[in-house]
Amino acid sequence: MKTQVGIIGAGPSGLTLALLLQQKGIQSVIIENRSREYVENRVRAGLLEHNTVEVFDGLQVSERLHKEGLVHHGCYINYNGKSQRIDFAKHTQKEVTIYGQQEVVKDLINACEAREIPIIFEAEAKEIKNVESENPAIHYTHLGEEKVIYCDFVGGCDGFHGLARKTLPKDTYNEYKIEYPFSWLGILAYSVPTYDELIYAYHSNGFALASLRSEKVSRLYLQVDNNDSVENWSDEKIWNELENRLGITLDKGEVFEKSITPMRSFMIDNMQFGRLFLAGDSAHIVPPTGAKGLNLAVADIHNLAQGLIEFYESGSQESLENYSKKCVARVWRVQDFSNFMTYLCHKQAVEGSFESLLQKSKFDYLTISEAYQKTIAENYVGFPLDTFV
Repeated sequence: MKTQVGIIGAGPSGLTLALLLQQKGIQSVIIENRSREYVENRVRAGLLEHNTVEVFDGLQVSERLHKEGLVHHGCYINYNGKSQRIDFAKHTQKEVTIYGQQEVVKDLINACEAREIPIIFEAEAKEIKNVESENPAIHYTHLGEEKVIYCDFVGGCDGFHGLARKTLPKDTYNEYKIEYPFSWLGILAYSVPTYDELIYAYHSNGFALASLRSEKVSRLYLQVDNNDSVENWSDEKIWNELENRLGITLDKGEVFEKSITPMRSFMIDNMQFGRLFLAGDSAHIVPPTGAKGLNLAVADIHNLAQGLIEFYESGSQESLENYSKKCVARVWRVQDFSNFMTYLCHKQAVEGSFESLLQKSKFDYLTISEAYQKTIAENYVGFPLDTFV
């Protein structure tokens, strides 16, 4: 098979890239090692930055997003029962939208299908060859057969465990990571939210987050030890602890998903080699406290699509050559914000210790400083896509 851009991964980044290129008449083929059913029901992020929604608007894939998504103009940060609202609208004149990643993926796949962009599901990428030439090749297996996609460029959108990053020579990048000493116990429940905006809550028992996916489905989290297990948490115990840490009454509906997610930060400082370009989780992971994973992936794709379009329209490779530099500048900003929110909101030290009192002082400052509130607001809603050049 021959195409212009071969894309590995049918998550938000790969699908968005294909659609952005298709708008400019650039052909692509996507391969995805999972089934369509799996990727359309894989629960991940649920908060879209203002910029991300604008990208989907431009692709004309946001009709259902605007119909079913929930627009939020702020969030709450609590500290042992004391609450401070961060007013996005006041400080940035922007907002965020709550809309599950699995719904985004459904919309993007439907759009690709309608626009005749090939997606090959259950196709496992085995090797990416000749990336330093003008004719890279993606070798993959599908239905037991070995196949090849010949292309001009490769978009590595295949996640943290994918092939793309492993194809980069080890001496072309530096790796940075933090393993946090706590995890999130997360639930999805048929529970009508009793709160109008997200609540981040520090509590002496640990962090809690009240989020949501719709007017009838809630997404909630508890800080737990890294060695904890979902078997230790009955539904009743989870609901009671959530109410305790959040300081509100919850609609204790049916829990239909329960999982524990380790908290980590990871990134590499080079996202390209030859004609292979990485985007999204293949190049960086951020703790979910800052709600940035999907949004950062879309920002990567915005930069990559710009470079590819420029190449096919004028032959210039300047934007492609600067792809990593542009992306990594934003990644560091997002890593810093996500790390800041993680350390601000999670219990890390014994109550009354030097570390815990410093943490409290940050929250106290947040309640009196509009400048501090604005800093959080502008990072939370996201910087314009062409901010980092």
